Amino acid sequence: MTDKVTPFSVTISGASGPYRVLVGRGLLDSLASLLEEYAPAHRYALVSDSNVGPLYGEPTILRLKDAGLNAELFTFEAGERNKNRTTWSDLTDRLLAAGFGRDSCLIAMGGGVTGDLGGFVAATYMRGIPVVQVPTSLVAMIDASIGGKTGVDVGAGKNLVGAFHAPNLVVADPDVVATLPRAERAQGMIEAVKHGAIMDEAYFTELEREMQAILDGEAAPLERAVARSVELKSGVVSEDEREAGRREILNFGHTLGHAIEAACSFRVPHGTAVACGMILEARLGVSLGVTGPDVVERLERVVESVGLPSGIPKGAAPGDIMTYLASDKKVRHGRARFVLLSRIGAVHVADDSWSQPVDESTVVDLVNAFVSRG
Repeated sequence: MTDKVTPFSVTISGASGPYRVLVGRGLLDSLASLLEEYAPAHRYALVSDSNVGPLYGEPTILRLKDAGLNAELFTFEAGERNKNRTTWSDLTDRLLAAGFGRDSCLIAMGGGVTGDLGGFVAATYMRGIPVVQVPTSLVAMIDASIGGKTGVDVGAGKNLVGAFHAPNLVVADPDVVATLPRAERAQGMIEAVKHGAIMDEAYFTELEREMQAILDGEAAPLERAVARSVELKSGVVSEDEREAGRREILNFGHTLGHAIEAACSFRVPHGTAVACGMILEARLGVSLGVTGPDVVERLERVVESVGLPSGIPKGAAPGDIMTYLASDKKVRHGRARFVLLSRIGAVHVADDSWSQPVDESTVVDLVNAFVSRG
């Protein structure tokens, strides 16, 4: 049995008020009391996918009911391909049919897909009900569950329909991800690498040193990584909740990464696509004279240590990548914008902007040069 420890706690400021992010081993067992403290409601709708629902959702519902809470489980078919308006509509209709009112709270338990989708359901149901994020994947703990971004994918690209809807609480229990397959932890660690690359070289160096222990599921380094990434992202989100300024830096690797995901019809995992996106966008910085070649070398080494490819995955055609890039949320005046590194731990800032417009021809040349390296 896991020894209970005092959780790491950080408070995020938001337009709708502050909310807590808690990180600690064994926290999932305390969810009922945490809900009563941070998100009291008449009824709780726990939304999870078909993988996580039977594994964690059903036992959680039993524990909530044992604690006297009125809770019901709603599941949907797992997979990024199901993070769409059809699934959003189906979940909404099922909540309505079950009689959930405005005095309800939604619990989004699962990975990034569940967090985004469940958060969007909560943001729009009855014009908005509270949501508690309970991430069960490493990428969700480290990144996706924090910051209030919710949404679904559409034909034109990823996360193009959604809303900002901050949670009442985020509960991250590293014991859950310690039981995941090594490959799943590898996907999540790419977001941690991103946090170090854009904000904290010391953290990046720590990840270089402890990566294999984290991937092996060793509790202490895994919990440290989750806590530090949560701390870094929370600081950015508190400063810029609606991505009007510094929060743009969190898009490093995601501009091209999301385009690669979409070009592969989401058959490529998010972490794999973002790993490639970070390396490509670092190379873009080198070609523009703002990033040193050593930055690319360190990024490629750490991605290799995670066990992910550094080249564009096979099946992602250059033309498709550019098509999806053109519909990216960050396009301004017909030009895609990219977060560029000046060095590991620092983002290049020009004209008081955290992201920079880049000519399409420059991006096309970069994509064509690396499309066969996956």
